[in-house]
Amino acid sequence: MATRTDTRAPAPQASDSHDLIRVHGARVNNLKDVSVEIPKRRLTVFTGVSGSGKSSLVFSTIAAESQRMINETYSAFVQGFMPTLARPEVDVLEGLTTAIIVDQQRLGADPRSTVGTVTDANAMLRLLFSRLGEPHIGPPGAYAFNVPSVRASGAITVERGNKKTVKATFDRTGGMCPRCEGRGTVSDIDLTQLYDDSKSLSEGAFTIPGWKSDSQWTVQVYAQSGFVDPDKPIRRYTRKELQDFLYGEPVKVKVNGVNLTYEGLIPKIQKSFLSKDKEAMQPHIRAFVERAVTFTTCPECEGTRLSEGARSSKIDRISIADACAMQISDLAAWVRGLDEPSVAPLLTALGGTLDSFVEIGLGYLSLDRPSGTLSGGEAQRVKMIRHLGSSLTDVTYVFDEPTIGLHPHDIQRMNGLLLRLRDKGNTVLVVEHKPETIVIADHIVDLGPGAGSAGGTVCFEGTVEGLRAGDTVTGRHFDDRAAVKKTVREPTGVLEIRGAHTHNLRDVDVDVPLGVLTVVTGVAGSGKSSLVHGSIPPGENVVSVDQGAIRGSRRSNPATYTGLLDPIRKAFAKANDVKPALFSANSEGACPGCNGAGVVYSDLAMMAGVASTCDECEGKRFQPAVLEYRFTGRDISEVLAMSVTEAEEFFGTGEGRVPAAHRVLGRLSDVGLGYLSLGQPLTTLSGGERQRLKLATHMAEKGGVYVLDEPTAGLHLADVQQLLGLLDRIVDSGTSVVVVEHHQAVMAHADWIIDLGPGAGHDGGRIVFEGTPADLVAGRATLTGEHLAAYVGA
Repeated sequence: MATRTDTRAPAPQASDSHDLIRVHGARVNNLKDVSVEIPKRRLTVFTGVSGSGKSSLVFSTIAAESQRMINETYSAFVQGFMPTLARPEVDVLEGLTTAIIVDQQRLGADPRSTVGTVTDANAMLRLLFSRLGEPHIGPPGAYAFNVPSVRASGAITVERGNKKTVKATFDRTGGMCPRCEGRGTVSDIDLTQLYDDSKSLSEGAFTIPGWKSDSQWTVQVYAQSGFVDPDKPIRRYTRKELQDFLYGEPVKVKVNGVNLTYEGLIPKIQKSFLSKDKEAMQPHIRAFVERAVTFTTCPECEGTRLSEGARSSKIDRISIADACAMQISDLAAWVRGLDEPSVAPLLTALGGTLDSFVEIGLGYLSLDRPSGTLSGGEAQRVKMIRHLGSSLTDVTYVFDEPTIGLHPHDIQRMNGLLLRLRDKGNTVLVVEHKPETIVIADHIVDLGPGAGSAGGTVCFEGTVEGLRAGDTVTGRHFDDRAAVKKTVREPTGVLEIRGAHTHNLRDVDVDVPLGVLTVVTGVAGSGKSSLVHGSIPPGENVVSVDQGAIRGSRRSNPATYTGLLDPIRKAFAKANDVKPALFSANSEGACPGCNGAGVVYSDLAMMAGVASTCDECEGKRFQPAVLEYRFTGRDISEVLAMSVTEAEEFFGTGEGRVPAAHRVLGRLSDVGLGYLSLGQPLTTLSGGERQRLKLATHMAEKGGVYVLDEPTAGLHLADVQQLLGLLDRIVDSGTSVVVVEHHQAVMAHADWIIDLGPGAGHDGGRIVFEGTPADLVAGRATLTGEHLAAYVGA
């Protein structure tokens, strides 16, 4: 190694001066000409009330422009295969580095997507078994539940020189179970939910939603196909007629002179309903599917998704199915115990990936866990795994509330990971609400002062001490601590759970008190959601609000999502004596120029598309004739431009009184969304706003028990207080509320706490405490008790 003799300090280089990310004049979504300077190689936290513009600045401006500029370095051919990104609305963006985005977008809920497939751990495991498994059954694809076995033979013509026809055979061994096609479950359809067998088709035997009308083409195909007698009750069909009716192969038939395809009822239902994502269905269709279809574990592969051959090949008496079913912390120990020099690099890489799971607090998962069942926080941490061991430096890591779904004990571990990424020489940008993470920041940018149109400006930039002293909403509420209740409500009854064993629960017996606010808590992976969602039966009396993402396109808005638009349309139709459909931008009233979108898109292939305001409707989305119809002096576009608060007043008094609309608007105000405009596209809402919109919608459902899964997700410290007031009002109205929650303010406000643990995965699944918050703080016998005591200053 060369010895350096020159001991003088190196002359300053021009490149050393680029130590800031400069943003000037950002106007994305609700940002109002925002200008900030963010230090590089530091941890910067962005705070502010939900909807203040944090994500617009961090994700839609800084990260989006970084990604767009990197995409532009590829050839036009490659860019054609990549998502096209428009340049954010900003005057100047300087000092950007490569951005790695770790957001809260849920992982794909495809039936064949698991934790192992989305992290590449399965790919390495398949390679390991293809090299060491006994008996040897084939290449890595032979262990993959996404690869079916294929066999073919025949003649092929090779067009090279003299044409020659040769015989060829093709054989590929896959690991997919042929019975369930790699899904692990098989569906069984309850025929009694499809039709009334005492009726004939002409008498309206079908009970499938949308199939009751005799004039409906689908019904006509069966009635006039010639395979069955439309006037004979279904229970009197011959064996041949029933076979054709239920399982008939697709065949062309002529109905009223039109060529249509006839196929059996069962395959038709499977294509129409079972091939679609259940969560994306309309509520009445989803209810039908849940009634008519039962999913049971595949009897052939016993839920492992794998073929018999893949299950028979083993390493040290462990098959790949056994390995994927293990808790990841146990699997990591098993991999470390394998001593085989021929695959040493593979074992090192696989062991490193599995250790990252444990380090990030996900060691309780298994690789065969369906990715669609992960919570938002778990999904985000799974995405972090590939970056933990990275040697990259001078990269910008962008995180969206990485502490979501984490117990206070787990937040300390997450903070350590964020600081480690920073200390390797990276810029770390974090959108966050939790004081525990804000306090470790080197730099803080606080946006506000309010949400929506009342936000979009920078209220504070500086250190944690400066934020505490500053007069911003975040600064004022930073040290807020809810006190433990001195008096708690008395239960009016109990909901008995006996022998609960979903996932990692160990025959749990617990009485959930009714008529009070009950909080179920515990470290991540301790079994909280398994207990609440898996053991409290979702009957007529239970309203469950989970963490599932709101689905909606640019055409969806709070008015359409909550059902608010229906009474408004009817009020307009009645006042003007016309059809309600005219007042929908997705139906007859849509502007023909933009089809009701308000903007016209120009697709420019590999370049960013251009969206321009529609000239015909000027962005109002409706035909000019529709806008001439008024309801108490306002047209439909003016009503959709109102905020929830304005609309609540408009539809609550005088001539404009519409009780059905006023009730929905009242619920939106209750959850703190009074500032949202009724026609604002769902795609522009923040995570916290979507969570509260979902809660407001479910509050309309009648039930004796509300089950809420982390309602504080995405909520600012100031908003949590409003949520607690809402929960109190719900309980005082006679409804029981059960909340799965980590936020200490909610725990302190509870009447009763059920704490699960003591650890995660197979170290959890037990009740470690039941009682009042005061008893939990006094005892400090659990991790939750210690953190709650520290929070309330006991």
